[in-house]
Amino acid sequence: MDADAVTRALERSGIQSISQLSIREIKKLVDTIEGETGQRYIRMEMGIPGLPPHPIAVNAQIEALKRGVAAVYPDIQGIPPLKREISRFVKNFLDVTVDPEHCLPTVGSMMGAMACFLTINRMYANREGTLFIDPGFPVQKLQCRVLGHDFMTFDVYDHRGPKLRDKLRSYLDTGKVSSILYSNPNNPAWICLTEDELEIIARLADEYDAVVIEDLAYFGMDFRRDYSRPGVAPFQPSVARHTDNFVLLISSSKVFSYAGERIGMLVVSDALWNKRAPDLMRYYPSDLLGYAMVFGAIYALSSGTSHSAQYALAAVLKAVNDGELNFVEGVREYGEKAHIMKRMFTDNGFRIVYDTDLDAPIADGFYFTFAYPGLTGEELLRELLYYGVSAIALGTTGSERTEGLRACTSLIQRSEFPVLGERLALFHRDHQATPGA
Repeated sequence: MDADAVTRALERSGIQSISQLSIREIKKLVDTIEGETGQRYIRMEMGIPGLPPHPIAVNAQIEALKRGVAAVYPDIQGIPPLKREISRFVKNFLDVTVDPEHCLPTVGSMMGAMACFLTINRMYANREGTLFIDPGFPVQKLQCRVLGHDFMTFDVYDHRGPKLRDKLRSYLDTGKVSSILYSNPNNPAWICLTEDELEIIARLADEYDAVVIEDLAYFGMDFRRDYSRPGVAPFQPSVARHTDNFVLLISSSKVFSYAGERIGMLVVSDALWNKRAPDLMRYYPSDLLGYAMVFGAIYALSSGTSHSAQYALAAVLKAVNDGELNFVEGVREYGEKAHIMKRMFTDNGFRIVYDTDLDAPIADGFYFTFAYPGLTGEELLRELLYYGVSAIALGTTGSERTEGLRACTSLIQRSEFPVLGERLALFHRDHQATPGA
């Protein structure tokens, strides 16, 4: 890349520590360099889907717009066809039964998380907030900070299996935890919690009366097993089969490639929906959690979500639920690209940071993590900018492995693989240790 242009962009930005930049800040920086130089980066910083949306969804949204739904406010709690299909989807692919009334469309899973923090973390006046099982999606912690909520966090990698119980209990014993949040498969490490680990989380959530917020942004995308057949085992691993204290965040952005319309799903267990928490009355007109979530948090956040996009999601979910569309098959490309890309990195002196999932090699999926010997995460991220490669630092995700970076496979086309390989080779040539040093 034009080294002077990269240096100028970094100096103009006033950035003190590039490893502390958010995903969007890295994107803005790289956009600036690309705009000034006309040179394209290998973009690995943002988890933007790189596959086209399914025509079923697109056509359904177009038809809804033609019917004039854009002129009509949707109900806050969602249109009935979508609520029914969300409930069917949860039953078909998680083997969990939830009343359609408790299945809500949101403006992406980001809004679903915000609604959870606004209600679940206010159920008890003497608790502080969320325990994040990290590494995780950095913006969810930003949401807590914006709300003024305290939170706790730990890197789960060295506390897998039975060891997870004692680690969780050490935080729950403080009496300050309202909710427990993790992603599965994990962003950014791509580790996948097992049913045994999920049962540990569930049992402790019941014991300490904490709510588990399970982020299923990459639903069914652990490609080592086939979770694509409706109503047939194996089912996507979920805490929801082990406790009633759960909320599910299900995204349409990755698995359905519908990120641009900002529509996700918030699924609240029947028991939790009907739970009364008197401390909610400090903020909402009802102490009933479900009522407070819909007519308090969601009403205040957005008054619902896009009317036409709801019809799009309802249509694609119906096709999936009816067995007419294999939603997992459509996104296997991410795993295949990850397999190739990881090999390109390791062939050029890099190593995979989160390389195992318990006793098995880490799966190939939407993300992977990497580091380079002798460089900190700060140094590696900055140096890679000069070679036309962008990523984010693991330190922003709650990871203790701050020497590493996260790579997203989605935006890189196979036609760009030769360019990526060339740039990684140049980087390795310029940075490998001098023999005998």
